[in-house]
Amino acid sequence: MLNDTDIAAPLVPIDRQASLGELAYTSLKESIISGQFVQGNKLTVRSVARALNVSTTPVRDAIVRLIGEGALVNLGPKTVIVPELTIATLEEVTKIRLALEGLAAFEATAHIKDSDISFLEETQGRINKAMDKAQYADVLRFNKAFHFRLYGVSKMPRLVALIESQWLRIGPSMNDLYPDFAIHRRGVTNHQRAIAGLKRRDSSAVRTAIENDLRDGYRRLSKLVLSRQGEARSS
Repeated sequence: MLNDTDIAAPLVPIDRQASLGELAYTSLKESIISGQFVQGNKLTVRSVARALNVSTTPVRDAIVRLIGEGALVNLGPKTVIVPELTIATLEEVTKIRLALEGLAAFEATAHIKDSDISFLEETQGRINKAMDKAQYADVLRFNKAFHFRLYGVSKMPRLVALIESQWLRIGPSMNDLYPDFAIHRRGVTNHQRAIAGLKRRDSSAVRTAIENDLRDGYRRLSKLVLSRQGEARSS
């Protein structure tokens, strides 16, 4: 047995810059997924570096990764933009999300614990309060927490990673759901039905509730995207 001074093989020193790059990537990714950026937002390497209190190198690395994943688009050597959602992208992403998130919800039901259900109920309460106060950035943040807590329970990390990749593309557009979704409480009913299904351990009911949640979002977003594209053509 090795004692605490023995090393079986050479260790590669930790690259702090690489670690900062990963942290910068994670922070930016989380903000994009949870809708903290809106479509058309321009970002510069320097502005992001200042916000994260890091140097420009790790931020540049993070931005390059996000460009490769389609979450950001290059505007120039130092500026990127959160891309506008097209109807073709919305339709494709929604079809993928229905397949992936429906599966995650179905699989999660078999593994759900009472503590998970309590978290979902508390998070839905926070969503409702944020809606009442028209704090839509908080609504989006809590909505992301609701969905990914449920999906995480599926015990399928590769599936969750695939879902994240779709939210990277759709996250900023979720800002367009409000205030309509808050006024009509769209989404609340679907979440409540998902929670009720989880309590009964009814996998099919949970899957249906989540799929309906995605379809409601699609119907609202598709109208907005088509309207915006029509205005762009006529201008």
